[in-house]
Amino acid sequence: MKKLLSFLIPFLLMLGLILNQVLPADAAKKSVKKKGISQETLNEYQTKVDDLTKKIYERELYTPEDSRALIELKLQLDNQMDVMSEATFAPLYFKLGNIFRMRGNEADAITCYKTILENFSDTAYGPKSRDILEEMGVEIKNPIQEEDENEDGSDSNGDDGF
Repeated sequence: MKKLLSFLIPFLLMLGLILNQVLPADAAKKSVKKKGISQETLNEYQTKVDDLTKKIYERELYTPEDSRALIELKLQLDNQMDVMSEATFAPLYFKLGNIFRMRGNEADAITCYKTILENFSDTAYGPKSRDILEEMGVEIKNPIQEEDENEDGSDSNGDDGF
């Protein structure tokens, strides 16, 4: 009996330690969910974008802080897109694209408009972005057209379609 208890007690302790380590980790994994952006944060982004847009239309000069805020907004939106793509980002990307375009930063404007086409083409901002990109001289291919060309081998330059 002593031999059985001397074996059983350490075994049960080891089993308890293992379960204690495994179960909380599994519970934590299950509780981790992709979180979207809060409505409060989204409203804050919209307010900042609207303020920067007003400065453009009112022909006010952008301060270094305004330029920094513009870049930070773009980075924050891009980070949120890595977590979860939400259709509520489409107007923000569109307005940011307009700001970048009006300030002469076409590369960032194109990036914003392409983000809309790639992620939010089914929103009202999809056709608007496509029109602006075409107006800017950016070639836009249909995904179906691109697949056909790749199958034919005629588009083998690694172009992403934009």
